Amino acid sequence: MNVVISRLAREEAVLVSVDGTQGSAPRDTGAWMAVFGGDVVGTIGGGHLEFQAIDEARRRLAGAPGDPVRQYALGPSLGQCCGGVVRLRFERVGAADILALQKRLAPQLSPLALFGGGHVGKALVNVLSSLPFGVTWIDSRDEIFPQAIAANVRCEHSDPVHAAVADLAAGTRVLIMSFSHAEDLDVVAACLRRQRQRADFPYIGLIGSKTKWATFRHRLVERGFTDAELAQVTCPIGLPGINGKEPEVIAVSVAAQILQVAPPGKP
Repeated sequence: MNVVISRLAREEAVLVSVDGTQGSAPRDTGAWMAVFGGDVVGTIGGGHLEFQAIDEARRRLAGAPGDPVRQYALGPSLGQCCGGVVRLRFERVGAADILALQKRLAPQLSPLALFGGGHVGKALVNVLSSLPFGVTWIDSRDEIFPQAIAANVRCEHSDPVHAAVADLAAGTRVLIMSFSHAEDLDVVAACLRRQRQRADFPYIGLIGSKTKWATFRHRLVERGFTDAELAQVTCPIGLPGINGKEPEVIAVSVAAQILQVAPPGKP
């Protein structure tokens, strides 16, 4: 979005957005692309639909008239076999529209808290930086965070680390992978106490083996948590069948699991 905003200060574009869909479609309502005279920023799904939309946007950019919304059937005549219908909205935009577009096109980020700045944590932040999550990255070691981080990542030093659980936004997906098993246990316990009160975490994931979780279960039972409460914790984390131990492999597997069981945009 920032690229579009900076470009609009110098040149106009046609904003093409998905106004609605029926049946199977490549993108959902709200997807957009900005068509400038020489290039395109964003996508509404690719293929012949996008090619035709770009041609139509450039025609309007040159001054040709047209209805604000056009409907496209994704069938043989368009060279696509999705079988659905997409309604596209065409809007000519320029410098005067920058403030409104900043609010309108700002991504809707779902909250995710990552406890731990180790190798897997850093790899996971890299993956999450390109996904629609607002990441709160938490560690008890302030010096662990890199200087350069993505715009959707906020670093937070918390000592003790589990104290940060109370201030997390409702709907936060929680990932626990600190440098210490003792810290991990305290964060899990804090999450379960909050679940007991509010039940507002859709996902609590703990890195580790089945053996680690068996040990944690025993200790959490001693702290008064029930089997039903412990069932809210996912451990090990990551999609089954992805067995690589490299931090990058684990990161992709964990991110995919969150997208599957607690996708962004869902409470």
